Amino acid sequence: MFEPSYLQLYRQGQLVKRADEAIQLLKECRLCPRQCAVDRLNNEKGLCNTGRRAKVASYHAHFGEEAPLVGKLGSGTIFFSFCNLRCSFCQNYEISHLGEGVEMGAKDLAATMIELATRGCHNINLVTPTHAVPQILEALYLAVENGLHIPIVYNSGGYERVETLRLLRGIIDIYMPDFKFWDQKWADRYCHAPDYREIAVKALKEMHAQVGDLRIDKDGIAERGLLLRHLVMPNGVSGTKEVMEFISKEISSDTYVNVMDQYRPCGTAHQDAYINHRISSKEYAVALESARNAGLKRLDQREGFRLLFRI
Repeated sequence: MFEPSYLQLYRQGQLVKRADEAIQLLKECRLCPRQCAVDRLNNEKGLCNTGRRAKVASYHAHFGEEAPLVGKLGSGTIFFSFCNLRCSFCQNYEISHLGEGVEMGAKDLAATMIELATRGCHNINLVTPTHAVPQILEALYLAVENGLHIPIVYNSGGYERVETLRLLRGIIDIYMPDFKFWDQKWADRYCHAPDYREIAVKALKEMHAQVGDLRIDKDGIAERGLLLRHLVMPNGVSGTKEVMEFISKEISSDTYVNVMDQYRPCGTAHQDAYINHRISSKEYAVALESARNAGLKRLDQREGFRLLFRI
C-alpha cells in the first residue's frame, strides 16, 4: 500500500529536524527568490507580508481541482494568505494581495490538516505555500503525531528557490506548480519577476527529480509525482508553445499537464489592454495543439467543468 514519504522521515526523527532547520531560516528570510532577508522570527515582514505565524484564508474539501486530486471526497485545500509572486491579475486578489485570513500557530494549522483528513479528503493541498514552508513543516510534525497519513500537495506559482525545495525532499508527495510565463517582459510586467522563467525552470527540474512523473492508483487518485499547470492568457502572454516544449524536452513527455482556459481579468488586469479580456476558443485550441505537438500526452481536460483555480 502507498505510504506518504514524510512518514518515513518522521520515524527516522528527520521530520522534526527539518522543521527546526526551516524555522531558523526565518531569522534572515531568503526562502523564496525575493530574498528579502528580514527577521521573520521577530515578526518583521518582507514582500510576502507574513511574519512568524502563517496566515490562512480558508480551508475546505475542494472539488474544483484536477480529477486525480479530487476523487470522490475532495482535495483538502488550505489557502495561505499573501503570496511571494503576487500576479497583478490574480483571481484570488483579496487573498494574495490584500491578505484576507487569520493567523494560525502550529497547533491550529496541524488541527486543520487533521480535520481535512478526517473528512475523508484524499490529500492536504497547500495553496501558495512558498512563504510558509517553515510553519507548514512545524505543523506537519504535529499533525503526523496525531495520525496524519495522506499525501501532501505543494500547490505553488512555480517561483521557488531550489535551496528551499531541497528542504522538502521526502516530505512533499505531489508537486503542483504553475509555469506562468516564458517571456521575461510579461513576468516583469505582471509579477515584477523578470527572472521568473530562469527560476521556474530550475524549480521544476528539482521537483521532478524529487517525485518523478505523476503516479495514480487504481481508483484514479494521485499518490506521488509532478502535476503541472499552465494558464493560457490573451495575446500569447504566457508563451504556451515554448513552455510546452520545455516541459516535454527537459522535464518529461509523460508530465501530467493541465492547460487551463479559465483566465478572466481580475485584480488590476482590467487596466491593461493586453489582458483585460478572456481568451478566445481559438486561442485555447491553439494552446492544446501546442501541447500535443510538443509530445505531451497526459493532458487534463474536463469539458464543461471549468471552475476557478488559484493563478
